[in-house]
Amino acid sequence: MYHPILKSLLSLLLKENCPLCYRSADDTLCADCQAQLQDCKVENCSQFWQGDLPLFAWGTYGGQLRRAITSLKYHNHPELAQPLGYWLGKAWREANLLGKRKKFTVVPIPIHPQRRKERGFNQAELLARSFCRYTGYPLAAKALKRVKATEAFFNLNLQERKEQLKEAFAKGNGIRRCKQSSPVLILDDIHTTGQTARQAAQVLYQEGIDVVGVVAIAAADRKANQTYVQPKV
Repeated sequence: MYHPILKSLLSLLLKENCPLCYRSADDTLCADCQAQLQDCKVENCSQFWQGDLPLFAWGTYGGQLRRAITSLKYHNHPELAQPLGYWLGKAWREANLLGKRKKFTVVPIPIHPQRRKERGFNQAELLARSFCRYTGYPLAAKALKRVKATEAFFNLNLQERKEQLKEAFAKGNGIRRCKQSSPVLILDDIHTTGQTARQAAQVLYQEGIDVVGVVAIAAADRKANQTYVQPKV
C-alpha cells in the first residue's frame, strides 16, 4: 500500500480509477461522481454566517458527500481532499463575505498524534492546503495541537461531546505565526454541533488571536447550527 501522501501525488501523475465508483477517471473523480457531489452543495453556503463564530459550509453531510468524506478519512483516499478543498475555496471566494479584507490565516482542526499515525494524515489539514492553494491564504497547520484523544462522536449527545472535548486542544508551535499575521479562519471537514470549533477557537482567543469564523466542507445538522454562537474571552 502506498503512503497516503505519496498516493495523493501519484494520482496527479498517473491515471487512476475514481476512488468512489472505481471507474476510469481523467481527474481525481469521474464526471458522474463529480456531478453527484456538486448536487450536495447547498444553495447558500453562508446562511449560517452569523454570531461571534459564524459558519460557512459548502454542503450537507449526506449522500455522496458523506461517502466522499468517509473514503477520504477511513479508506485511504487523501487525494479526495484536493477537489473538496478547491470547491470550498471557490465557494468562499465567490461569497465575498468579508469584503475588502483580503487575507486570512487558515488553521485546520488537528487530530491526535496517535490517530494521525494510524491514518497517515490529518484530513482537515489536507483540505486546508487545497483551500489555501485556491484562495492564496497562508496556512498555519501547527497553530493548534490535539492533546487529548477523544472517542468517535457519532454516538454521543451534546453534553458528552462537551466533556470529550474539554481541554482537548492546546497551542502549537505555529501559534506565533497567527499572532504576527492576519485574522484566522478555522477549517474542519464536518461541522456538527460546533463543539470542536468552539474548543479550538477558545485556545486561539486566549492567545489574543482574532478568529473570524469557521469553514467546513459539510454541515451535519444545519438547523442546529443556526444558533451557533461562541462568546469571546
